[in-house]
Amino acid sequence: MKIETSRFGTTPAGDEVTRFTLTNSQGNSVSVMNWGATLLDVNVPDSKGNVANVNWAFSELEPYLSGHPYFGSTVGRFCNRIGNGKFTIDGKDYQVTLNHGKHMLHGGNKNFTYQFWQGESYQNDDSVGVRFHLTSPDGQEGFPGTVNATVDYSWNDQNELKIAFSATTDAPTHINLTNHSYWNLGGTGSGTALDHVVTIEADQSLDVDDDLIPTGKLNRLDGSVLDFRKPTALGDRIEKLPATKGYDHCYVVRGEAGTLRKAAKVVDPKSGRVLEIETTQPGMQLYTANHLPGNEHSAGAGGHDAFCLETQHYPDAPNHESFPSTLLRPGQSLNEVTVHRFSTQD
Repeated sequence: MKIETSRFGTTPAGDEVTRFTLTNSQGNSVSVMNWGATLLDVNVPDSKGNVANVNWAFSELEPYLSGHPYFGSTVGRFCNRIGNGKFTIDGKDYQVTLNHGKHMLHGGNKNFTYQFWQGESYQNDDSVGVRFHLTSPDGQEGFPGTVNATVDYSWNDQNELKIAFSATTDAPTHINLTNHSYWNLGGTGSGTALDHVVTIEADQSLDVDDDLIPTGKLNRLDGSVLDFRKPTALGDRIEKLPATKGYDHCYVVRGEAGTLRKAAKVVDPKSGRVLEIETTQPGMQLYTANHLPGNEHSAGAGGHDAFCLETQHYPDAPNHESFPSTLLRPGQSLNEVTVHRFSTQD
């Protein structure tokens, strides 16, 4: 196993962005960078041994500096949505940035995706990795508390990519972190992902309103368009979701939150590549890249050319006492792990 570094660019503030490439003993590799603690290429073989990148990424820094589709990004301080950008902690009301109509999406304008993280690489007996650190000051995007966040990417000889999030705060605040990679197991640029066959370990999904803000209700999946308990191609029923142009729904991952357990399995029948996901997080957002423009702002990726499986706490959790809490207090630590395991089948 080895770690290589190269210069990926310079931010407008003058920060030198480093690309870290982690290669295992099979020669398969992943790359990450400081800006947004972002996952770049994930190069893994198909069933015939042909290696390709399966994670949509830009080839240079510039497109990552402003509005982009969150390609591979670490999303925070609060991923997904907060209804009306409002919540209350200990009787005090907070208004955070509204950047998605009348709601907050993915932490506001200057969210974790658009910040420079300090990075350090490491190697141990069974993996190579990079650990990124960020301090988010009190009041950033309206959130209380200074938060120290860490994202740890590690890669091993079993083609397992582990992403570990941790965070602490000096004042009560809400935090919800995810990685927002766009996958296509046929390789980026290979066309639609709608033929990918997906299994999701969930019996329920979050009920949402027309703005995709949770109502607080959990819906049974039995036989619905959202039911992926049995292996189902992404495109089989997608036309039944015209309002969202595809899937953009949060699932309740089966099993005990806080324990590493199966969340999803995706198979690309053409290439034979398989992606299995395990997570400690309580939820997972399935997004079928419904709004990718298919131009330079998305590296040429168009709608449904990729899929996201974003492990996370539930959207709008600060406003629903029945949801697993995203409240972090001084002296506590957020710790969540998600594993992406790549393999093949004939």
